[in-house]
Amino acid sequence: MNASELEKSDGASIEFVMQIHLSPRNLRLTTALHAHAANVVASLEDYTEVIAAHLVLFHDEAAKPEHRYGVKAHIAVRGKDVHADVTAEGIHAALDLVADKLARQLRKRKTRLTDKVRVTHAKAKEKARAR
Repeated sequence: MNASELEKSDGASIEFVMQIHLSPRNLRLTTALHAHAANVVASLEDYTEVIAAHLVLFHDEAAKPEHRYGVKAHIAVRGKDVHADVTAEGIHAALDLVADKLARQLRKRKTRLTDKVRVTHAKAKEKARAR
C-alpha cells in the first residue's frame, strides 16, 4: 500500500486522487493542454506526494514575444507548499519550464529532509557509543 491509500477496517483500501485545478486566462483550454498539465503534475509525484495543484495558464498579448505565455503553479504537499512562476514563447514550453522548476525545488527539499534524517541518526549513534 502506498502513501495515497488508506486501509479500511475490512481490509479494503481507499485511494486518494490528487486534485488538479487549471485556470486559463485569455486562452482556450484544449484537451491536449489539459493532458500536458496533468502529465506535468503527475511527474512531480516521483519526488513527494502531491495533495493538490493549482495552475494558472495565461496569455499576455502586450508582452514581448518570448514572454507571451506563462504559468503560475502552486503545489500543495506536506509541509510548506511549492510555488513557481515562468513565462515562455509558447504555453507548452512554459509548462515544461514550470515542471523543471518545481522538480528542482522538490529535489532540493527531499535532499534536505534525507540529510537531516541522516545527521540525526548519526548523532544518535554517537551518543549510544559514548555511553
